[in-house]
Amino acid sequence: QVVLVESGGGSAPAGGSLRLSCAASAYTASWYCMAWFLHGPGKEREGVSIISSEGYGSYSESAKGRFTISKDNAKNALYLQMTSLKVEDNAMYFCAASIRCGWDPARYSYWGQGTQVTVSS
Repeated sequence: QVVLVESGGGSAPAGGSLRLSCAASAYTASWYCMAWFLHGPGKEREGVSIISSEGYGSYSESAKGRFTISKDNAKNALYLQMTSLKVEDNAMYFCAASIRCGWDPARYSYWGQGTQVTVSS
């Protein structure tokens, strides 16, 4: 059973930074592809960033150059460093895990409860 618990959301001004964390159950970070998704007002759930079990990261066009995904296998933790925040980043952010990487949220069997990010102008 994979359990994911996000933390680190909150409020920040536009241009500011936040760091999201996801605590995972044992071996998740080593064995699974992990990802961050967002679900904003009036939007479908969409991928922000993915990191493979080998540690290769990829980003949505919106996240490129502003966000950095990383993980610590020893701590079973996933992170998302968010910089140059924009009002459009306002959303609930979810940590997810899957056997295979991909941008389709339906591919991910395990989800955290989400953490809210609010960016003010």
